[in-house]
Amino acid sequence: MVLATSADGQSLTALNEICVGQPTHQSSRYTLHVADRTARQSSSGVIVGTGSGSTGWCLSLQQLQAPHLALPASTDRILAWFVREPWPSPSTGASLTSGTIANAPLTVHIESDTLVAFGDGIEDDRLTLSWGQDLALSIADHTLVTVR
Repeated sequence: MVLATSADGQSLTALNEICVGQPTHQSSRYTLHVADRTARQSSSGVIVGTGSGSTGWCLSLQQLQAPHLALPASTDRILAWFVREPWPSPSTGASLTSGTIANAPLTVHIESDTLVAFGDGIEDDRLTLSWGQDLALSIADHTLVTVR
């Protein structure tokens, strides 16, 4: 599962993926921090998905943007992430647009008035974030277990 945690204590856990962006899905501004890389971005959002999410939204993004990137299997403790519709401009780039994370979080530093983070396509169950906040996206400590 994927976990989103803000510095002010808000958190959200999702089975398939978490989307971070404008509530209207218009362009968002933020800075991504992943491992030792940083990039200022303008896009319609960031998707961070699990292995179980690799058959939906993440698969669609992977096929279009990063066909070379191996998506996690349903039991892998790895997350795949994608920038939706990255837009290079005079003040933003589009070079850091996909990857995987395992041990360190992907951090989104909010540079828009209001962004939201929601999980598994349920937009009404969301975190609301504002300018200057950081949102860390990482592997959740707990997992979903199928019982037969």
